[in-house]
Amino acid sequence: MDISIKRTSVGNEDQSWLGSAHGTNAAQTITLDMTTFTKATHYPDGYLKSGLPLMDLGNGKYGLHTGPGVDPAPTPELAGFLFTTVRAPESSATPIGAALYEHGRVKVANLPVALDPAVQATAAGRIIFA
Repeated sequence: MDISIKRTSVGNEDQSWLGSAHGTNAAQTITLDMTTFTKATHYPDGYLKSGLPLMDLGNGKYGLHTGPGVDPAPTPELAGFLFTTVRAPESSATPIGAALYEHGRVKVANLPVALDPAVQATAAGRIIFA
């Protein structure tokens, strides 16, 4: 994991998906498993956009939410959303640190990807979708 200090510019941060300031001061530090993201789809410009839905992979890392389950498999729980834009590493084998927004209000229409209602239901009580 690369934990060196670097200064980069990512342009304008688009957090228009946030519905309120609630929870923004309590984002959890996590490690992203980059193998769950597709470069051409999720970071073609080299950056993961804030607002991507994440799930706990059960191995101490988080990854892109896979969407609703297929019967009889249940829908994986939505852990939260990538809170800020993150620079992707050169290799998808390199895990990176990030912040997880896990409770508050989210404007679904402003997320960088579509979020199925079945996935939204797994975050009931933690995230309010508007």
